[in-house]
Amino acid sequence: MVGLPSWARLSVSCQSDDHLYDNEDSEYQESSSRKSSSWGRDTTRGKQVPLPMGVFQWKIDNRLGNVIPTENTDTAVHNFQNWKMQDGMKGNFSHTGNTGSARLNRIFIDRKEDRDFIFLTPLDFFNEGVSNFLFTNTKSPITNLAYHSCGGSQNGEDRVRGNFATNINKISGVGFKLDYNYARGYYSSQNLSQFGAILYGYYLGERYNMHAYINSNHLKNAENGGLAEDSYITEPWKYQQKFDTKDIPVNLSSTWNRNDDETYYLTHRYNLGYDREIEVPDSLKPQPPSAIEFLDQLDDSVRVALSSDSVARQLAIDSLRSKWERELIKPTEFVSVASIIHTFQMRHMNHTFYDQGRNSAFYTNQYWGAGNNIEDRTSVMSIRNTVGLSMNEGFRKWVKMGLTFFATHEYRNYAQPTHMPDTSFQTKESEHEVLVGAELRKANGRLIHYKANGELCLLGPNVGDFNIEAEGDLNFRLGKRDSATLVVKANIQNQRPTYLLRNYRNAYIHWDNNDLSRQFRTSLQGEIGYSRTRTKLRFGWNNLTNYTYLAMQNTLKPGAKEGSIVPADYTHSVAVRQSDASVQVFTASLSQDLIWKFIGWENEITFQHSTNQDVLPLPAINIYSNLYLQFRIAKVLRVQLGGDIRFFTGYYAPDYFGAAGMFAVQDASHTRMTIGKYPIVNVYANLHLKHCRIYIDVAHVNAGSGNMFLAPHMPMNPMTINFGVSWNFFN
Repeated sequence: MVGLPSWARLSVSCQSDDHLYDNEDSEYQESSSRKSSSWGRDTTRGKQVPLPMGVFQWKIDNRLGNVIPTENTDTAVHNFQNWKMQDGMKGNFSHTGNTGSARLNRIFIDRKEDRDFIFLTPLDFFNEGVSNFLFTNTKSPITNLAYHSCGGSQNGEDRVRGNFATNINKISGVGFKLDYNYARGYYSSQNLSQFGAILYGYYLGERYNMHAYINSNHLKNAENGGLAEDSYITEPWKYQQKFDTKDIPVNLSSTWNRNDDETYYLTHRYNLGYDREIEVPDSLKPQPPSAIEFLDQLDDSVRVALSSDSVARQLAIDSLRSKWERELIKPTEFVSVASIIHTFQMRHMNHTFYDQGRNSAFYTNQYWGAGNNIEDRTSVMSIRNTVGLSMNEGFRKWVKMGLTFFATHEYRNYAQPTHMPDTSFQTKESEHEVLVGAELRKANGRLIHYKANGELCLLGPNVGDFNIEAEGDLNFRLGKRDSATLVVKANIQNQRPTYLLRNYRNAYIHWDNNDLSRQFRTSLQGEIGYSRTRTKLRFGWNNLTNYTYLAMQNTLKPGAKEGSIVPADYTHSVAVRQSDASVQVFTASLSQDLIWKFIGWENEITFQHSTNQDVLPLPAINIYSNLYLQFRIAKVLRVQLGGDIRFFTGYYAPDYFGAAGMFAVQDASHTRMTIGKYPIVNVYANLHLKHCRIYIDVAHVNAGSGNMFLAPHMPMNPMTINFGVSWNFFN
């Protein structure tokens, strides 16, 4: 890939989620051995020229547009069935049921921070931001089509994805991605539909670099409020007649959350520098013409005159050789000394809550509207511009790091419903914010890499907020063939809770928390990996002061039995809370992969401890184990047969409140429900032939009576047979 920077020369094969391009089978054979006469025809028409194949992918930093190389991890077959898994590759997410529904990571150190638009945080399985998107450079145009399906016409789900990428030339390319997900739901009022489209382009010249990205997502999720009574799942023997999952009563009907997200992103930079000559080995340098060839350039009369004078003849040859050396084009390379950076991002996000089912009896409060005609919209529009000046790493041998200074201005506009008697309108509020920061970065070299950055808010409602991050990795050898890697991350931040945690309202929720204190967070994470034994150890420590969270509030209905554990006997609301004391979380995780001939066994166990389970509930142990066989049939068909188990210990898992579309800590009372202590077993088969991958997965094979919940009152889907296919087309 001439013309691409070194970071882009990374071959990325087909991966389980977004690495959908496959580099295998890069040699094409002629598709036909048919012989035909070439008389009077183009003799090349009967031949198929081998098609060049190869895919190179990378991510970018959202703020400064720095390129982040992706790892060359071949997962073309391995665990391909997990790309559709709502609970994650290793089952670390709790969710409300369908693929694309709201979810929450049980491993605290892996949780993403609350976005300013908090409604999208639980929907990160489908809604991906620019920092997670893979830009693609390909030797030839490539199209990938992927399809997932399970269940039937009444309860199943379907997901279709299409990716296209092509190069304009060696340093620029464009592409798009389409994604559609539709789930009918195994339980009543659980359907969802989601559509996303991404258009992108890039230009990677010597002096000018550019990445452009447009994303449009539309997500509509029905909300059923959970089961009216959990005993339908936990104690099915109490009921004399058999029933389908659709027959189990739920708390809500005709209720939806809709989220629309449009992002326009551009990051570009102009590199300042100079050209320097490339040292070329003598063996690769062009050889000068011979003496006779030099003299042949002269007129005949001059050659005749020189033939009798050997001294003049040699002087003429030397002069011509010197001229040839002067006019010789010597290879050079551009050296970037500094860069002027500009990043622009505009986002328009809408959250709409619909209630058309007369569900007011489910909620503790109703501030406005009829129970069957509620449509509350909250909108956020933000425009962010960042300018930076960077001194680049490596333009001199002694320059071992890069240094960047940047400043950011962000404008945000919020619109929320406000209802007065017989009147409905939106109130709007705007904010301006100015931040300054710096970044120190070392990306070159084999032994050590690091990055440290910090930013401070100078103007705006969040003045005084700061965030300091640092990470580094050390790669070292243990003997001649063994190697180990140490990765360390640290973070200190002092930030005001986001606007929507301070101010939000709809027909059933109203909070005004402008007096919330700043959250102060300190975290330290580390990871040690030993390649020979395929061992990885992670550890983490988090200290949270003024930890801010959502809390459920359940109120017993008049006439209901005191101490009831039936959800339908209570009304529900949610509020924002802050912890009075610091909360600490300790994490340790061990991953061990074993491979012997055609047998593989992956294991991961994670230990966690939260010092306040009422504020930040976490399971003490999470376990993932995957046993599989991997082999080839007829040398061309790759096969993987296996099964995995996912398990976590019991804890008071956060509840899901549909009116807000977010998870909230369970009410600290007798109504709390323990989640966990229930294994989830899946078996699967993966097939890979040429550019086609197929999987068949039987999920939750052990479905039956028991604690089949990942979130309170939200049962898991019963056993399902899943099918999926992914096909690459090189054009």
